[in-house]
Amino acid sequence: MTSCAAITPQRLPAFADTLLAAELDLLVVQGSVVSAEHVTKDGDPLNLKTFVRRFDIPVIVGGCGSYKAASHLMRTGAAGILVGVGSGATSTSRRVLGLGTAQATAIADARAARMRHLDETGVYVHLIADGGISTGGDIAKAIACGADAVMVGAPLAAASDAPGKGRHWGLNGGHRELPRAEVVDARPVGTLAEILTGPAHSADGRTNLAGALRRSMASCGYPTLKELQKAELTITPVCS
Repeated sequence: MTSCAAITPQRLPAFADTLLAAELDLLVVQGSVVSAEHVTKDGDPLNLKTFVRRFDIPVIVGGCGSYKAASHLMRTGAAGILVGVGSGATSTSRRVLGLGTAQATAIADARAARMRHLDETGVYVHLIADGGISTGGDIAKAIACGADAVMVGAPLAAASDAPGKGRHWGLNGGHRELPRAEVVDARPVGTLAEILTGPAHSADGRTNLAGALRRSMASCGYPTLKELQKAELTITPVCS
């Protein structure tokens, strides 16, 4: 059993001691856009580097969508970075804040920052593509762009046995002053097991995500995810 908690940067100073006492296995510090020094209207800027190093557990921070932002977050000592701004199925950040990045570009930029960080420190930081992942093909392309893992929300919400019962909503939807996510329909396409490992009953790519990823790797001739990260990418005007 693995214990994990997620918290926004604004809440971290107030609950840091509680999180430490909980003896978690993993901590996620997550917001729409997170910087190494999170500026608030009350009090001093939050220095994530200070907090990350207080926890003797892996800490994942994000999101971010640029080379500079990813580089700064890596220097906090985080084990992983959430990459993606405004591309999730429920996110309204593009409309509300005017902020958003193309997911493939964001991952590629963060990958370049990781290479620089690895050269300078010898520390490998994992990249997690967060947002815009709907099919097995999306997962394969995210990894080819440089991601080590993906966040999958809407596809799992479409499971017939998901607790949302046909609905999906974002983390920022309940913000009391400025919500940046909405509730969306998630029409069931199969059980959770079928979505993850099949069998698939349609050709839309929304079920058997793991099988699609394996087939994509085999078709391109890459036996591991690390090898798939070396795949060549071609940009086309229309993606099918």
